[in-house]
Amino acid sequence: MSGSSSMRGGRTRKFKADINVVPYIDVMMVLLVIFMVSAPLTNPSVINLPNAAKSATPPTEYIEITLKPGDLTSVRINGQKSGTSKAESVPRNGLKQKLQLLHADKPEMPVMISADKDIKYDDVIKVISEAKMLGINRVGLATK
Repeated sequence: MSGSSSMRGGRTRKFKADINVVPYIDVMMVLLVIFMVSAPLTNPSVINLPNAAKSATPPTEYIEITLKPGDLTSVRINGQKSGTSKAESVPRNGLKQKLQLLHADKPEMPVMISADKDIKYDDVIKVISEAKMLGINRVGLATK
């Protein structure tokens, strides 16, 4: 009679082995909606740039490098002591030598770069890097 407890009416009991996935689909849909709504809110291309304040004590005398589209640059020494001296045109590849001469003459003199709006960013960075390699500590960019 031990076998009759598991047998009723001659049928064996069948266990249900599949998982009910409907609650999981509901949860996934809610998560999908949350991500779809929050994705436009985070903009990865926006960067928080620092504010540039004008320097409290602008230099009285400085080397001004004017970069224009093309191959020529102009270099001059600005300031109250020297007056506004005549700008000297220098080819872009000869700028480092000219800066080296001016820096050797007056090592503490800062450099101000006035670059045209249409000039390549790369050209400005090259001039800054050349000035830093020569040992000029103060390099500034002129703005409107």
